[in-house]
Amino acid sequence: MKTGSLHLGIACFLAALPLATASHAETAADFFKSRTITMLVASGAGGGFDQYARVLVKHYTSHIPGKPAFVVKNMPGASGIVAMNFLANSAPRDGTAMLAAFNTAPLTPLFGHPNAKFDTRKLNWIGSIGKQTGTCLTMKSKVTTLEQARTTQALMGATGNGANPVIFAKLMNAFLGTKFKIITGYRTSGLRLAIEKGEIDGVCGIAWETHMASTPHWITEKKVHFIAQLGLQESSVLKGVPLAIDLIKKPDDRKVFELLAIQQEFGRPIVAPPAVPSERLRALQDGFLATLKDPAYLADAKRAKQFVNPLTAGEAAALVNRAYAAPTDIVKRAAVFTAKK
Repeated sequence: MKTGSLHLGIACFLAALPLATASHAETAADFFKSRTITMLVASGAGGGFDQYARVLVKHYTSHIPGKPAFVVKNMPGASGIVAMNFLANSAPRDGTAMLAAFNTAPLTPLFGHPNAKFDTRKLNWIGSIGKQTGTCLTMKSKVTTLEQARTTQALMGATGNGANPVIFAKLMNAFLGTKFKIITGYRTSGLRLAIEKGEIDGVCGIAWETHMASTPHWITEKKVHFIAQLGLQESSVLKGVPLAIDLIKKPDDRKVFELLAIQQEFGRPIVAPPAVPSERLRALQDGFLATLKDPAYLADAKRAKQFVNPLTAGEAAALVNRAYAAPTDIVKRAAVFTAKK
């Protein structure tokens, strides 16, 4: 190479260095200060997931470097799969998109759902506002106890196949001999109205925490009968209500129930797309946990009758790994209950 050409090349290289250095030196605060983060919500407006997300983002911005703005966008469909597919495949991967996901959606690929076009293990977990305690309840019904549900048919509402109210009603029928007849096709608000009107007997699979956020008077005014709780351990708020898993006699049946109940342990997960730059991801994760300790946020959550019991990103990821480690035969049996038919 000629000396002149060599000097010219070195000069061009040196001239480019400040630009490259400036680009790589952009901090999370630099990036977020001029950005708006979209918080997708996998449910329709007015449901528990939606209400929790809206209270969260009001305070979340203060705990992210640069204090970005937030906008909430509802993206219901296919029991949360529409939103998960969008997050994994179409949402920007720069830190400006997150999802308040249905807790059933992360394991749909494990169960072989054909419309789940994402790999849960490649998603970035922000954390969870807190685990949930699934319940079966009735209102304006002749069925007010679990024993009665084993002898008398009860109409149990649901939004659609693959949602918790279908999965757990099927599980209860299969493992505990209940006679639930599942009625699907309701919107979130329509389901509550149908229960209040006595059009259906109740619902099996919606969390106690969701009922407290959406229809607290059902509980505070003792309008409903909790006939079973669906978690892995008894909840302190449902003392005396039968714990379904304790009544399942066959060990493999218990394992199937446990695998499906892991989804409740996700609670109200917040998830980011794959490949978010590491510094921005850490800022979102740290800001999330800081928000859940913020007295102003906790006061707003209390006023909205919301319950906060955080999971870190690592704890949420560990639940995914636990589910994916389940024996193949147990996964296949669990998948039958999640099938979209």
